[in-house]
Amino acid sequence: MNKKILCVDDDEHILESYRRSIRKFFQIETALGGEEGLQKEADSGPFAVVVSDLKMPGMDGIQFLTKMRACAPDSVRIMLTGQADLNTAIDAVNEGNIFRFLTKPCTVEALLKAVSDGVEQYRLITAEKELLEKTLSGSIKLLTEVLSLVSPAAFGKSLRIQRYMRSLAVALGRESSWEFDLAGLLSQIGYVTIPPEIQNKVEKNLKLASDELSMFNEHPGIAQDLISNIPRLEAIAEIIAYQEKDFNGEGPPEEQTSGEDIPLGARALHVANNFDTLVMGGETHKAAIFKLKAQEGRFDPAVITALQSIYKAEAHYEAKSLDIIDLRPGMILADDVYAATGVLLVPKGQEATTALIAKLKNFNVSMGVKQPISVVIKE
Repeated sequence: MNKKILCVDDDEHILESYRRSIRKFFQIETALGGEEGLQKEADSGPFAVVVSDLKMPGMDGIQFLTKMRACAPDSVRIMLTGQADLNTAIDAVNEGNIFRFLTKPCTVEALLKAVSDGVEQYRLITAEKELLEKTLSGSIKLLTEVLSLVSPAAFGKSLRIQRYMRSLAVALGRESSWEFDLAGLLSQIGYVTIPPEIQNKVEKNLKLASDELSMFNEHPGIAQDLISNIPRLEAIAEIIAYQEKDFNGEGPPEEQTSGEDIPLGARALHVANNFDTLVMGGETHKAAIFKLKAQEGRFDPAVITALQSIYKAEAHYEAKSLDIIDLRPGMILADDVYAATGVLLVPKGQEATTALIAKLKNFNVSMGVKQPISVVIKE
């Protein structure tokens, strides 16, 4: 467990007293002033606990701990000062999110108690964070593996849409792409309830009967229900719930939401879904975008413009047929890949990754894979 402590003060004698008091129990580093403290964090962080004086020239303790909160949010912050007035304490707690506020002179026992409590608080914070991250990654892995087993075609589509969403996030100026990325990966989870024949009609862009359309329209809501149970994925669940919602308000879910009231991620996902269907149906990127633009009211014009910026020049691809041993990451599968027994292993359109290539090599040893494999390589 991390027991590193950073003490910051503008008085070298006080820092030396900290070193004498704390070094027997914790690994301590000191910094003469706020600027040096921030540099210590950059060079030696993260620290479990940061103790700072309030009254320091240049950058005071509140300013320093506020900056520390931004660059090391998990570190527990303690303020120590001789200025024990209520307003100072309120400012320190509100702006720097202070764990403890101690006054000078502070006994060694009181300081060690505060630091010990801070280390324990840091342990609880990081343990909960680790648990949530493992729960999150494990749940996502489980869902995607279930989809890959139940519907390899839908899983392949989700991987393609993930690539589109990643690019759209950048084109739309999103600072972080993780929500778009994850929404694309999990967008087809609801397909586990749709019969294969209906999935096939959707992928071929064929007209669905009324009962088939009703069944298809349920998949975003089913996915939302599944994903909402995973911590921290509430926003992702909402994006997926609205992925079939037209910009003009038509489509599921049945409520009066339209235009920019629909989450941006859902508007992007709606475009990515339909763009993928057209491209996998044989349309060029340029022709697919033209067809999306022609469907007035269905798609957000801003997302279509972002998509155009991604494919402003039609990419050139070289088609090849090769054996598994010659597969390289980045190649796109031009046709479905089957086992020698006829079982579909990987649907077309999926990008070859190191993991996928290893998987195909293992299948080839255990059951045989039909070769050569058709791929396209971007020139």
